[in-house]
Amino acid sequence: MKTYDVIIIGGGQAGISVAYFLRRYKLDYLILDSQETPGGRWNQVWDSLHLFSPREYSSLSGWQFPKNKEVYAPKDEVIDYYTKYESRYELNVERPVEVDKVKFEDGIYKISSNKGDFMAKAVVVATGANNIPVIPNIKSKDQYKGIQMHSLDYRTPNDFVGKKTLILGGGNSGAQILAEVSEHTETVWATLQEPQFLPDDQDGRYLFTRSNEAYLNGKMDVSLKDDLGKIVMVAPVKEARERDVLHARKSDFEFTEDGVIWGNGEEEKFDAVIYSTGFRPDLSLLSSLDVIEDNKIATNETESIKQKGLYLVGLGNWTGYASATIYGVGKTARDTAQKIANYLDK
Repeated sequence: MKTYDVIIIGGGQAGISVAYFLRRYKLDYLILDSQETPGGRWNQVWDSLHLFSPREYSSLSGWQFPKNKEVYAPKDEVIDYYTKYESRYELNVERPVEVDKVKFEDGIYKISSNKGDFMAKAVVVATGANNIPVIPNIKSKDQYKGIQMHSLDYRTPNDFVGKKTLILGGGNSGAQILAEVSEHTETVWATLQEPQFLPDDQDGRYLFTRSNEAYLNGKMDVSLKDDLGKIVMVAPVKEARERDVLHARKSDFEFTEDGVIWGNGEEEKFDAVIYSTGFRPDLSLLSSLDVIEDNKIATNETESIKQKGLYLVGLGNWTGYASATIYGVGKTARDTAQKIANYLDK
């Protein structure tokens, strides 16, 4: 059985970024991707989702994202860009491959999958930060008989026409889903904290510039950390503001069979609930390596401390500052490729 220098698990932005830089070292690599087609998680997001960062700050290493009058690129353009990126650099990808487990035996990694076993001297886990949907454990949630859906499964507001809908979550996704669902039916927005919005003139370009400065300076100032958690005023959210629907109430409620009881005792009926409450990475494929603690892995930058030859890219800030973003992943991908080359003495 062939043994690769490197196997990259995940063919989204992090995986193809690492592959781009591995080419420089003439390493024999293979990307194993669970998706049917290129595009990573963009294949699974809702139909109208746009990038939160402008085109000029949404490029992978080596190739500028195509220009267009529309500042924030839609889903189809992002997938098309990823597809052409793979082709442009002739990246070695096998799909669809569902990886089940990673083992380390006699100095070699054995990757088990639905397409058989693969062997490698080093492994990069680039499966993304948005694998497992997080749904809050709200009292009596199982008693509620209406529709319950995480943003992972949300596709179009047409599914909610005429259905009074409760939307949970105060981030960019929650605001965008609220913006479009509220055009078709009555909605209520509930968040743990009062939603915070960036000024209209402080979009993704502003965040990119400040994030890059923080990266170069080696630290993040508090005000930037606060701004990164604020909602970007993309066009649909601005339009929702004009319709006066960007109002959230505190999500202090429990469920009933047909709705909720708010903290003040008020009962309200809902036909559907959409959870825009975030994700966490799925590290279960590494369970046999005994490196997981509190759903994280101790790393020196992107290299596992306990398990040499194992690298993690794009799973959150703990795997590289801003590495879960398109504009940020290139820096950690480049550094990781160099670390792998040094590890393999290439």
